[in-house]
Amino acid sequence: MSVLQIGEKTLQSRLLLGTGKYRTPEEQVEAVEASGTGVLTFAVRRIPLDNAREETFQGLDLARYEMLPNTAGADTAEEALRTARLAREAGLCDMIKVEVIGCSETLLPDPVETIKATRMLVEDGFTVLTYTSDDVVLAKRVQEAGCHAVMPAAAPIGSGLGIVNPYNLKQIIAQAQVPVIVDAGIGTPSHAAQAMEMGADGVLLNSAVAGAGDPEKMAEAMKAAVTAGRLAFESGPIPPRDTAFASSPQTGVSRPS
Repeated sequence: MSVLQIGEKTLQSRLLLGTGKYRTPEEQVEAVEASGTGVLTFAVRRIPLDNAREETFQGLDLARYEMLPNTAGADTAEEALRTARLAREAGLCDMIKVEVIGCSETLLPDPVETIKATRMLVEDGFTVLTYTSDDVVLAKRVQEAGCHAVMPAAAPIGSGLGIVNPYNLKQIIAQAQVPVIVDAGIGTPSHAAQAMEMGADGVLLNSAVAGAGDPEKMAEAMKAAVTAGRLAFESGPIPPRDTAFASSPQTGVSRPS
């Protein structure tokens, strides 16, 4: 399976994993290791920046991972920029996930502020991954603003519904000029595999793993699903047909008289 390139970052795993929500630090460590991820994501506003490595990532060897803080909690582009700069000053990143929520009920992003934040963060030297809805035009606009990856939601954050609008997601993937990381709404390994089979470059998960009865097993299942889905996409699967098509040869076969 090919590696994932985001800006100047080369990632060996196409599964990005969130931190937080785990019941114990031990469960988090077990799930992270089982997932095989190379990227850990977290909300900057929810961690103590002066002691993040000891408190938030207890038991994890952070030298093994790329850190992907996000700007969750930001209502404006300026707040997102300030949050990202705090994470960078704390030595946690030069890569950032832009998240500017515009609706507290649906947790959908504010399109105007998201585009603005993307542009500002790119100009400030960050490797920028931008969270969007499954809006095809918004995905295009954040790419025009310079993002290094676009992260459309499969479904509302934390819902576990899977891909609710496959048509839009297919269009985002088909038109993308940067990697597409499906973010939010994935609930099961089959959802993750579906996204990868459609041509997504990666999947970001948190709730589906952290909230599972056995996070370690779910993380391992998600790892297998992402790998299987990507290999299926790269292999060039056969096109679907509306009618049967025999797998045995139809010529040169003896027929009963």
